[in-house]
Amino acid sequence: MEFEPKWIAWETTRRCNLKCVHCRSSSVLEAGGHPDFSFDTAKSILDDIASYASPVIVLSGGEPLLRPDIFDIARYGTDKGLRMCMATNGTLVNDETCRGIKETGIKMVSLSLDGAKAETHDNFRNQIGAFAGTMNAIRLFKEHGIPFLINSSFTVRNREEIPEIFRLVKQLGAAAWYMFMIVPTGRGEDIMEELIPEKLYDEILEWHYQVEKEETEILMRPTCAPHYYRIVRQKAKEEGDTFKRRNLQFSTGGSKGCLAGQLICLIDVDGEVQPCSYFPKSAGNILTTPFKNIWEKSELFLQLRDFKSYKGNCGQCEYLNVCGGCRARSYAMTGDFLAQEPFCSYTPLKLQD
Repeated sequence: MEFEPKWIAWETTRRCNLKCVHCRSSSVLEAGGHPDFSFDTAKSILDDIASYASPVIVLSGGEPLLRPDIFDIARYGTDKGLRMCMATNGTLVNDETCRGIKETGIKMVSLSLDGAKAETHDNFRNQIGAFAGTMNAIRLFKEHGIPFLINSSFTVRNREEIPEIFRLVKQLGAAAWYMFMIVPTGRGEDIMEELIPEKLYDEILEWHYQVEKEETEILMRPTCAPHYYRIVRQKAKEEGDTFKRRNLQFSTGGSKGCLAGQLICLIDVDGEVQPCSYFPKSAGNILTTPFKNIWEKSELFLQLRDFKSYKGNCGQCEYLNVCGGCRARSYAMTGDFLAQEPFCSYTPLKLQD
């Protein structure tokens, strides 16, 4: 299967104890109109997915640790043969949490770190003490032998700390570092003016390329920045390199940019299946339609896989098959998910004078 579901983020709750400035789902402590689904519903969803594919399942949120049955869900998925992971903000992690992670077979935990110091991270997370909570979670994960990776999201408010954050992540012993370039969805729409400007985008990605090329201790991957895969090929060609990126067992693998609706998707707390975590458009509801049918037949996913339908520079670009542009960013900023990537400065060869 060319387009096989390899990785599914699952919004197990919309509730969260933080109010991060960039939160894709505008999570708050109370569920409001998006209540948690039942454990029976969770089992049904996992049964449905496992009958069709064997993707990595990331228990996400909101904050998944607010669900009292989150480890029951993890155990059920593990017993179905699925590779279960968890994404947490870290502030609720304790020894009991760590035992639950170990006992239910969760293979990897992701944490967010958006500043090299408490002031920056806490500002990003809108919570004094969030940085200390993340550091405590990392300490506990190391004590309990739980592998973890770190995600860092960037806007202009914290971009100056990118190299410093990377050094800290290495020092902390993370298995991987994912550098997220913000897609303005949810509360992220309120910080549009803080998005990394186009003129700095490639500069940051080129820094990542040079660091990753020499890095031997930690795995790295820019996320929501598909034109990195163009830059990798351009730079390697210019420098005569045979640079090849390493992959993670728990990752989607491959060396392509936007994977939304192609190898990955999100299932939100209401059961809506979306192309990725930052792409709030439904391809169908897993509570009423088998996942197999949504994945293989939904009009939205089929459009995303039809690269010939991409518009503007993306549709004309020789790097289309390895980049594709961020479909979520195109949708968020233009209303058209097939439009060209708004923050890509590259002009395709066929359009150059």
